[in-house]
Amino acid sequence: MKGPLGFNTDDLLQETLAMQRKLLEGFKMLPGVEDVDYGVTERREVWSDGKVKLYRFIGSGEPSRQPPLLIVYALVNRPYMVDLQDGRSLVQKLLELGQDVYVLDWGYPDRSERFLTLEDYLLRYIDGAVDHLRALDDDAPVNLLGICQGGVFSLCYATLRPHKVRNLVTMVTPVDFQTPDNMLSNWARKVDVDLFVDTLGNIPADLMNASYLMLKPFRLNVQKYVGLLDILDDKTALEDFLRMEKWIFDSPDLAGEAFREFIKQFYQQNGLMKGTVHIGEEPVDLARLTLPVLNIYAEQDHLVPPDASRAMADRVGSKDYTELGFRGGHIGIYVSGRAQREVPAAIHNWLQPRSR
Repeated sequence: MKGPLGFNTDDLLQETLAMQRKLLEGFKMLPGVEDVDYGVTERREVWSDGKVKLYRFIGSGEPSRQPPLLIVYALVNRPYMVDLQDGRSLVQKLLELGQDVYVLDWGYPDRSERFLTLEDYLLRYIDGAVDHLRALDDDAPVNLLGICQGGVFSLCYATLRPHKVRNLVTMVTPVDFQTPDNMLSNWARKVDVDLFVDTLGNIPADLMNASYLMLKPFRLNVQKYVGLLDILDDKTALEDFLRMEKWIFDSPDLAGEAFREFIKQFYQQNGLMKGTVHIGEEPVDLARLTLPVLNIYAEQDHLVPPDASRAMADRVGSKDYTELGFRGGHIGIYVSGRAQREVPAAIHNWLQPRSR
């Protein structure tokens, strides 16, 4: 008979013994778990500017004849979440479909990059990489795939330099930075960002990671490590867990001035919604963005809520605007099994008729 808590002493004993067996197996296996890394696909550096490098991914076959696809990632994490491991790689799937895939690697800013601005990131680094790719094909425009903050950068860049971009794909990209369900926005809007940057200079990666973890403190600081006990005797699952943890905590510091501008213009002023964003001296008016846009959002995203991304539809001037929602969270949308089956194919199928 079960007690008032829904279990009896025999159930508790069996659960305890099973956990002990799992722990013992885990302790035996742990010495054999090697250091894990991410980035499964061969890549080759093709252009650089200081610490910023442009890599071309090398697939097993030649890409189809179409514009190169440049991936622009956020500044806060390393870009190889899009190429995490064999079988969980957005890049791998896009290469298999015939795309010619490149990625910008922002590197690790140090004190010498303290005064880099958004103008540097968009109109020096992204523009330099795009010009390099265009020079390979008689100055033909390229396809852009911007992810998270990199999607915001790509959206602004394509608005400012539309003749250099043929098609724009954005993933988990906010446009309305002040939706009611955006916890990160509620925090960022109350920060004295001038005092913050003037005091710290570059923003430490550990501080940013702690902020993201506190958005879901129980899930991200307790629950996932309790769940680790369930996979402690499964080497493959354990390596997957460690690979994700390594990526999460391998984060660059953020250039102080660019951080100041981003928080002020996008979070605090909600500039994309109000039309007040400036990159250097150039205004960003999304109504002037008329090239084809595919906007992909995650339906369970706690960092970029769906409404924050869907706001793009009413702001861009494109008559060829497509919006796709996929089940998953901010990271799961490009590493989960479902995402691997659905997202790369959706991107490829949308680009194909627009890239000829």
